[in-house]
Parts: sequence; structure tokens; C-alpha cells
Amino acid sequence: MGLGEPYGVDPVIFGAIYVGAIPFFWVAIAWLVYNIKNKKSVTGPVLLACACAISAYVYLIFVGENVPMWVYGLIVAIIAYAIYSTLNKVKQKRLEIEKEELDNQVAESSG
Repeated sequence: MGLGEPYGVDPVIFGAIYVGAIPFFWVAIAWLVYNIKNKKSVTGPVLLACACAISAYVYLIFVGENVPMWVYGLIVAIIAYAIYSTLNKVKQKRLEIEKEELDNQVAESSG
């Protein structure tokens, strides 16, 4: 608990934001899959997923005081990875759904 005091960051709030964002992240992923299947825009779900992934770190950036510069570098790296990972999940889900649709078309045409 004392780790956040020199930096003005409450570890409980940081942890609550971090853990609290997880269900919203998975809701965003489910929404994303739904939108891909129904050929709708994926912008909203991707933005929500990215926002959930970085929300705790945004809290640290805005509230933190006297935070060493290397921590900001680490935060940027974490945010970049979160965005990269989310975009890869989008691509993976899109490919899975396209493959499933193609398999269904092949089955319908041969059956």
C-alpha cells in the first residue's frame, strides 16, 4: 500500500480500475465478434477494448506525481502492446469468421 504514496497514486484505485475494466474489455470483444459476423463497423468495439486495456495507466499518468521517466516509457510500451494485441485479436476474429463463412458456402454449394 505504501508504494503509491510518494507518487500520489492510490494502489487500490489503480487496482480497481485495472480489474474493473476486464469485464468491459470482454464485452467489447464480444461486441466486436458480433459486429464482424454482421458486417458492421468495428471501430466502437475496438476503441472500447483499447480504452479498457489502458484505463489504469491513464489514471497513473493523470494522477501520478514525481513518477520517474522510465515509468512513462513503460506505460507507453504497455499501451502500444495493448493496442497491438487488440488489433491482432480483431484480425484473428475476422479471419475465423471469414473462414467459417467460406466453409458454410462450400458446404451449401456441395450439398
